[in-house]
Amino acid sequence: MFLRFLAVAICVVSFGLIVFAQEQAPAKPESNGSAAAPAAAVTITPETSPMDLARAAFAAQGGEKFRSLQNMILRGSVQLYPPNSVQSIPGSFSLVTAGPKLRMEIDARPAIVFKQIYDGEHSYSSMPNVEMPPLTKFGLGALARFDQTGYQITAIPDKKKQRGFRLVDPEGYTTDYYLDSKTGRVMSFFLYYGGATLGTENSKFKEVEGVLVPFAFSQKFEMPMGAFFAEFSVKEVKINQELPADAFVIPR
Repeated sequence: MFLRFLAVAICVVSFGLIVFAQEQAPAKPESNGSAAAPAAAVTITPETSPMDLARAAFAAQGGEKFRSLQNMILRGSVQLYPPNSVQSIPGSFSLVTAGPKLRMEIDARPAIVFKQIYDGEHSYSSMPNVEMPPLTKFGLGALARFDQTGYQITAIPDKKKQRGFRLVDPEGYTTDYYLDSKTGRVMSFFLYYGGATLGTENSKFKEVEGVLVPFAFSQKFEMPMGAFFAEFSVKEVKINQELPADAFVIPR
């Protein structure tokens, strides 16, 4: 049972973190003037509106370069902490996204070896009964679409010195973001799926071809049996690569 919850946690982590690549040109922002020039510089103050906070976060991620990514590959190491345990399970991970498509692999033998693939229409999991959350609905995936029709941005209480705002997509999927008030970078975000809460804390960033990528981050996933923690360290990032033809082929 723990391994199933662990696999679900990893799935939600990956979708919340980097699924924002586009296979088609992004939809045009609303034309009512409320979201004009989303990548313009925003000075964050205690009075900055939620919409301007979203603009600042979008710009910090790389603006239109962030929005127009075609694909991204992440590889690195991970430390998995089961509920009520201080002993980690070390492993490695790789994650490839392109538009709605995704391929994720976790190797933390002997505890878990896990593969998840979504080819744009169908999904595959090497672990039975692992549900795939909707792609592009949470985290940075939703932030890339913050100014499109149907997205709602509202205020939430700030967290210490970090300014916060909530983004809800047209189907009601919700992410709360907290920004560094000096840089506009997303330092943490919380998403809600299937009655569970997943929190991500970013601690180290690097810019890759004009796009801000988290290189060190941790997650906390609240499960019925307790809280699951994971610490990720990214070792390699590639964007806008020519992917193999079988990158998202589902095993038969």
